[in-house]
Amino acid sequence: MKKHIPNTLTCLNLFSGCIGILFVLKGEFLFAFYCVVASGIFDFFDGMVARLLGVKSTIGKELDSLADVISFGFLPGAVLYKLLTVATDHVYLPYLGFVVTAFSALRLAKFNVDERQATEFIGLNTPMNTFFIMSLPFIAEVHPAWIYQPWVLLVIVAIVSFLLISEIRLFSMKLSSLMWSENKFRYIFLFISIVLLFALQFLALPLILLSYFIFSQLHFKVQRQQDKYR
Repeated sequence: MKKHIPNTLTCLNLFSGCIGILFVLKGEFLFAFYCVVASGIFDFFDGMVARLLGVKSTIGKELDSLADVISFGFLPGAVLYKLLTVATDHVYLPYLGFVVTAFSALRLAKFNVDERQATEFIGLNTPMNTFFIMSLPFIAEVHPAWIYQPWVLLVIVAIVSFLLISEIRLFSMKLSSLMWSENKFRYIFLFISIVLLFALQFLALPLILLSYFIFSQLHFKVQRQQDKYR
């Protein structure tokens, strides 16, 4: 029975993503954001539960990626599509939002076969990308001129698509130990993220993404120096 628990959590990730997409297409972005949060929680715990129960499986790994394609691939593509329909009267231009969906699927496929990504990420992970894109409708409520420009949205599509399949190393928040010396940049990143969220709410998400890149590079720089002197 316990072998089905992680896969159930993964399916809940997928289910929540499907509901979130419906909210996006109806323009109800707050409820869509709640669905993304739920998907993120299920996605975080399915692997953890599988490891704790000792029931990791190939089918679980594949199911996880399939669920992520929906929750963290199709959903952010739908958000960009919806924003582009507001930003432009062009009939076909909004479809370019789904370029992010295609690159998310490619990123997830690379993750499954890339042995370097057992303890870290190579390229922007799809949940972090989705949270960033989910912030855009809320930023648009405060600063519409920043977001409702076709060229702005298409530049965002191009940048995040590149980052998804890039060779940039980023740390994972799945800790192998709780030691400060091994995780200080993770802890600093987490603390700063919490402060930013309380202070700026949805406006904080682009800054959190930027700080994720910065602290990841600091983490790996220190790691390389430590390895050099061992």
